[in-house]
Amino acid sequence: MNEGITTKLMQLSSRLEELDGLLSSEDVTSDLNNYRKLTREHAEIVPVVELYRAYQLGERNIQAAQEMIADAEMREFAEDEIRSEKEKLIQIELELQKLLLPKDPNDEHNLFLEIRAGTGGDESALFAGDLFRMYTRFAEREHWQVEIISQSLSEVGGYKEIIAQISGDGAYSKLKFESGGHRVQRVPTTETQGRIHTSACTVAIMPEIDEISDVVLNPSELRIDTYRASGAGGQHINKTDSAVRITHNPTGIVVECQDGRSQHKNKAQAMSVLIARIRDKQMSEQQAKQAATRKLLIGSGDRSERIRTYNFPQGRISDHRINLTLYKIDQIMDGDLNELCSTLASEHQAEQLAAMGE
Repeated sequence: MNEGITTKLMQLSSRLEELDGLLSSEDVTSDLNNYRKLTREHAEIVPVVELYRAYQLGERNIQAAQEMIADAEMREFAEDEIRSEKEKLIQIELELQKLLLPKDPNDEHNLFLEIRAGTGGDESALFAGDLFRMYTRFAEREHWQVEIISQSLSEVGGYKEIIAQISGDGAYSKLKFESGGHRVQRVPTTETQGRIHTSACTVAIMPEIDEISDVVLNPSELRIDTYRASGAGGQHINKTDSAVRITHNPTGIVVECQDGRSQHKNKAQAMSVLIARIRDKQMSEQQAKQAATRKLLIGSGDRSERIRTYNFPQGRISDHRINLTLYKIDQIMDGDLNELCSTLASEHQAEQLAAMGE
């Protein structure tokens, strides 16, 4: 086993003993916040240490079997024992490495989904609508809630831009690999010659930040404008200035929200999206340093990266980050994203394991 991993496991074993002592003290519940913190850490460490103890037991079993090899009558049994224990150790080591992988603190968060039409004009807007339906259907399968924050409808259908909040267990962990450029190849309904057109949309997946303190906003750096919300075709849908536009001057990020009935709700939602976008930008800058050596973008927000192609005439979807091609475009566009999401997650985990080995 890697020396660094062994050192980490020994530290965790010592920490577990320390936690056992702390949790068995009489006044441990006097500070409930600290008690919850300790019990959460204890629950996270226990399975790792138990697995490490099983690994140590396997090593002792191999050592004992090696001592029996000198005995001719016991040699065959000892060799079988050594072979069996070594196979077990390989599996245990792999499980230990997975448990030691750094956890994404955002995995259990809700998220903001942002889809923008790109190159391709009307066809791009229609594809944005198809992508939103795909993610909405996937959310339904996962029993998540979807709430539209803001939308800019296209005259031919679909969206020029749409932002939605998706809430549910593990939402961000499953969809965080969707950020990037999505390209579609198909024959538009308006195409009379049957020619295949290529269009594109960008998708951003941003974790909803629970604590506003995570992102410090200086009120003097914010410009907040209110205006009258309007529907498609410019028709006013209310008679008060309930729509809100917030501009964050240092980053130039602009967020608009007009779907809520009250200015107060629109402002709160716009502020949540703004915080998520600022955090997304911070994550992008941090992860850009590593992007050159990684073929998989993990929520990096690199919108220029073409991550996937949807080829309707051939019925295939190709994810270019992991060279995965699936010939089930109808099922995927209807929200069957589990194979895509799980394969991307497995690839990311394999990269983390490789990095740990180095």
